[in-house]
Amino acid sequence: MAPARWPTLGCGVGLRAEHYDLITREWPRMDWFEAISENFMDSGGRPLRVLEQVRRRYPVALHGVSLSIGSADPLNAAYLARLKALADRIEPAIVSDHLCWTGVEGENLHDLLPLPFTEEAIRYVAGRVEEVQAFLGRRILLENISTYVTYRHSTMPEWEFLAAVAERSGCGILLDLNNIYVNAYNHQFDPRAYLDHIPGEFVGQFHLAGHTDMGSYLFDTHSRPVIGAVWELYRDALQRWGSVTTLVEWDDDIPPFEHLAEEAEQARAIYVQVCGGQPVEEQLKGEGARLEEPRRRRRPRFRSRLRALSLQRRDHA
Repeated sequence: MAPARWPTLGCGVGLRAEHYDLITREWPRMDWFEAISENFMDSGGRPLRVLEQVRRRYPVALHGVSLSIGSADPLNAAYLARLKALADRIEPAIVSDHLCWTGVEGENLHDLLPLPFTEEAIRYVAGRVEEVQAFLGRRILLENISTYVTYRHSTMPEWEFLAAVAERSGCGILLDLNNIYVNAYNHQFDPRAYLDHIPGEFVGQFHLAGHTDMGSYLFDTHSRPVIGAVWELYRDALQRWGSVTTLVEWDDDIPPFEHLAEEAEQARAIYVQVCGGQPVEEQLKGEGARLEEPRRRRRPRFRSRLRALSLQRRDHA
């Protein structure tokens, strides 16, 4: 059975502290905002109040950087409980993270580290994704990351690995087109060959961003405008799969909000030109979009730990 269609939110930007004042004062024209999950899990205070204000006026997606779905460590039950509490409070249209690992032995390395592309890794990650989705009560998207090394033990290309994890776990794909372009340059493959092998029914979101040319390699810095070649890759992706929610990322050397809005408008112009009409489903504005129940696998010991932890949190609320 084909997975349920992901919501179409249009073209958005990240919700950054540098722009809180302007956003909450002017409520600018923007289809949706993406919030970094970890910035709001334990912050309380103003950040969470701003997120709630924004959520009342725009669709919101939660995008994490610490799920560490590929780590050899057990899934972090406390982290998942905090993520679930935030998602239940905000009711985001989308919850996402990265297909990577971020630490081991309880240490967070604060980086998105690559996995070996092997059958063993597919089975391992897919099982963990199913656990996460069952606990959260919603499907998630996993994003392809930028990489600068590869594993000698890999037995398949990146796109085959990404597609297999989605197909076996039932999660969706957050396809970062800038990361594809960066990896294509760094590892010498055709970025359109990557798109050729992605099952479109699993694609729930696109990311666009800028990178830095370091001479011998490209570095995914999210500190510059989207380049022409990535815009063309975006156009190609829209022609293949039609209306897909799109985010313009900018995480370093953050410019004034007006500059971000211009980048989002450029994405919107391409979106409308390729797909026609307006790039957002009006019924989703101001509403959360909870997706179909994810496929479950019987792993009672871990789920019972998570459920007990969640109940303890409610008892102490």
